[in-house]
Amino acid sequence: MSAKGEIGWKRRDEEGNRVKICAEPNGTKWLFYQQYKRYDQWEEVDEPPLEDWLNLLDAVRRRISRKKIPIQEEKKLLGMIRSRFPEADI
Repeated sequence: MSAKGEIGWKRRDEEGNRVKICAEPNGTKWLFYQQYKRYDQWEEVDEPPLEDWLNLLDAVRRRISRKKIPIQEEKKLLGMIRSRFPEADI
């Protein structure tokens, strides 16, 4: 994984294992991938949890402040999160 515009972070899964998460823009949507160990293959995540979406939103906001991502991307991302997780308080 080394695409332009990709955003990555680490978190723990339900079992407590460390997972690397990567999100990259693809047209009008974001694709999420995960990797458990360094040389494992990246696996696409079909339904990322709210935690991953919020981490992505935080990273996008930080990149907007550094003028690396257009401001409109935050609004699009908020819309995607609200449509997938209407109960979330953002």
